[in-house]
Amino acid sequence: MANKEIDLTNTKGREIILSRVLDAPRELVFKVWTDPKHIINWWGPNGFTNTIHEMNVAPGGVWRFIMHGPDGRDYNNKIIYKEIKEPELLVYDHVSGPLFHATVTFENMNGKTKLTLHMVFETVESLEMVIREFGAIEGGKQTLGRLAEYLKTMNN
Repeated sequence: MANKEIDLTNTKGREIILSRVLDAPRELVFKVWTDPKHIINWWGPNGFTNTIHEMNVAPGGVWRFIMHGPDGRDYNNKIIYKEIKEPELLVYDHVSGPLFHATVTFENMNGKTKLTLHMVFETVESLEMVIREFGAIEGGKQTLGRLAEYLKTMNN
């Protein structure tokens, strides 16, 4: 699939915004979001596992991985990083379909981190489809919950 730019004007009806305060410093949260040896342990909704083929967290870099669902279904994913500001910002495009543009912010809150994931989908219909067919909002909340649990295992 071609790397198509998502229209970021008039995003009404095409957005999912998830936020969570994590009990860990943002440098650590950023690290476990961008290091394949960490992200493999928590990425995805409850019951999912991952196979990471490549993860180059740099502008123009690619993250290719397969999410393995608890029902045995595989979900191929390809992300292209657009902007990285360690430890505060990740911007990337999910280009393997459904297409979306994501901005992840890591805000320092006195030793904790407020993480916000803002996704803008290509169309209202594609957003409605991921909510209906994939449970995207609940799945996103579960993913952030798994991140919070994983951070508790880290020596921070």
